[in-house]
Amino acid sequence: MPVLLQTTILLALSNVFMTFAWYGHLGSLKDKAWYIAVAVSWGIAFFEYALQVPANRIGSTSYSVAELKILQEVISLSVFVPIAVYYLKQPWKWDYLWASLCIVGAVFFIFRERAFSDGGSPPAQ
Repeated sequence: MPVLLQTTILLALSNVFMTFAWYGHLGSLKDKAWYIAVAVSWGIAFFEYALQVPANRIGSTSYSVAELKILQEVISLSVFVPIAVYYLKQPWKWDYLWASLCIVGAVFFIFRERAFSDGGSPPAQ
């Protein structure tokens, strides 16, 4: 399986756990004490890290740290918006689209050297 696909799948799964660890308690644990939400969030965050660390280790064999970070940000927004709208019942906002367009710009700037070079090893940092 290609490095990019492995990395993307692991980061996407990691981001699902991350989003629920960071924001899920605002829906399902809203009426519980904050320390219960912290304990539950820490438990969920374990699975986030169990996926995120291998994702970045695999990804770092072919991509720079900056490229991995921007990939993570794209995935993070792609995971966050549906969870915010459908699970946390937040209203859809056009700002999500505008933020996505800004991230597309970040993708362009971080990956442009790779796109216009021979496509070999990660660019120098």
